[in-house]
Amino acid sequence: MSLLRVLLAIIFPPLAVIDRGCGSVLIVFLLTCAGWAPGVIAALVILNKNE
Repeated sequence: MSLLRVLLAIIFPPLAVIDRGCGSVLIVFLLTCAGWAPGVIAALVILNKNE
């Protein structure tokens, strides 16, 4: 997880997880629409998962 990804997850969470697949982007987008903090948390969790 790079510093650029972390900053992107804080500013606009769906863009940070764009390479993780459509499902991740959709989940993070919906959580971001529901509230900024849940979207950021979900993006950071998805970025922190090992592939």
